Order: sequence, then C-alpha cells, then structure tokens
Amino acid sequence: MKRASTFAKKIAKLLLEKKAENIVLLDLRRLTDICDFFVICSSTSTIHSQALAREVEDKFKKAWKLHHVEGYNPGTWILMDFYEVIVHIFTEGTRKFYALEDLWGDAKRVEF
Repeated sequence: MKRASTFAKKIAKLLLEKKAENIVLLDLRRLTDICDFFVICSSTSTIHSQALAREVEDKFKKAWKLHHVEGYNPGTWILMDFYEVIVHIFTEGTRKFYALEDLWGDAKRVEF
C-alpha cells in the first residue's frame, strides 16, 4: 500500500509541474476495492488534458502497468487506470458536472 501512496504522490507532483490545476489526492482504501487512490486534477483545455495524460504515461509506463486509458478523445475527462491508482484529468466544466470529490466525500485527502 505504501508503494501506491508514493506513486499517487509522484503523479500529483508531476501534474503540478505541468500546470494542472486544483489537484486532489484521495485515499479510497477504506471505502472501495476498485483502487487505493484517485488523483484528480483540472486542465485548461482538452489539449492540455491530453498533454497531461501523455506526460503521466511517458513518465511512469516503465514503473507501473497502465491498465487502460479512456476519454483521450475528446479529452474533457481522461481516466488513466494504473490498478491501484486511477488518474482523472478533467476540463473545469466537466469536473464541476461530475463532482467526483463530492461523490467520494468520505475519502481522506492526502497531502503531497
């Protein structure tokens, strides 16, 4: 579990370096079996979303198995499933609409 936590924090830090906005790291270990952590962020555009997803994939594909990616086109919500860690990259309007932080409101927020 420590390894997944470290990985999620590394993703969050990379997204921050690449100008993602409003990054949130949620610990879901006590709430669900689907994964251990969500990394959620906003992008400034669909092109920015796609660039963020490419950066995450390029940086971590050797260290972690990327199970699948959804939503690359049109890029308003890109989901990257690394099994223990799921990354959600949203455009701002799509993020507000789906409100994952509210849906998973019982999850602990993790500092990175």
